[in-house]
Amino acid sequence: MLTILDGGMGRELSRRGVHDNTGLWSAQALLDAPDIVLQVHKDFIAAGAKIITTNSYSTIPSYLGKNDLAQGYIELTELAGKLARQAVDESGQQGDQDENVKVAFGEKPLVVQVAASLPPLSESFRPDLVPSSADAETIYEAMVKALEPNVDLFLCETMSSGREALHAARQAKKHGNGKPVYVAWTLNEQPGTGLRSGESVAQALALIEPLSVDAYLFNCTHPEAILQALRELATLTDKPIGGYPNRFNKVDPNWTLDSDIKIGMRSDIDIEAFVQIAKQFEAAGATIIGGCCGIGPEYIEALAQAQTA
Repeated sequence: MLTILDGGMGRELSRRGVHDNTGLWSAQALLDAPDIVLQVHKDFIAAGAKIITTNSYSTIPSYLGKNDLAQGYIELTELAGKLARQAVDESGQQGDQDENVKVAFGEKPLVVQVAASLPPLSESFRPDLVPSSADAETIYEAMVKALEPNVDLFLCETMSSGREALHAARQAKKHGNGKPVYVAWTLNEQPGTGLRSGESVAQALALIEPLSVDAYLFNCTHPEAILQALRELATLTDKPIGGYPNRFNKVDPNWTLDSDIKIGMRSDIDIEAFVQIAKQFEAAGATIIGGCCGIGPEYIEALAQAQTA
């Protein structure tokens, strides 16, 4: 049975006029419009998402420091967790958190779970900017502890290298109170060429396999690359696998959030195309599918409806 993830929070907030794509990015909404963050979560739940993701992607010191708010990253991360939990509670979809492993893998399909987003700590898509183990794991430990009371699982997402994933997953396993840990890598847009770091899928998997991660995914990259990687991953593990693509054009290797380099959105991934992409993912072995940047509630609703058609 397919478990449906939500879509991209940051771009959805931007579409609703809450923030621009610079500065604090989606963390700005936690300061200015937490009610809209809550509503976006609720809209994804209403659309059919069975896992929603905390708005903690940019509650990190490197982003918050741009506005001299770096010391507040723990409080904002905690707020992101509380808003996601509130959305589930107010939607009447709360479940027994002690049953989170079974729920996440589809045995209780009516229950919505909260995934804690553990993001890159510098810039997305930039393996060259990954912090040292000591610096990264200190921050991830604090984020895990801030999120844990309100989440059902941890999602180390947009991991551009094996080392980046290792930093996040290790702390989620160590301090996550036994809750499931998923890892989602971001890939080079050219299908079959591995992670953005240049590592192969097999190499990245081997690095974190000793942690006994609960599911492996690919996200925030072209669906064509994810499809090829899923086919490879399915031969390497018997753990649940999945993907949630973005609608970005190819990412410049020098891109940063505050740079003048614009990515733009692909025009060929409309709602119908997204549903067909999801079917291809499922045929390749994926049991966890959703969307990333540019995939709004209307996309998730169409995916959910296709599952019941």
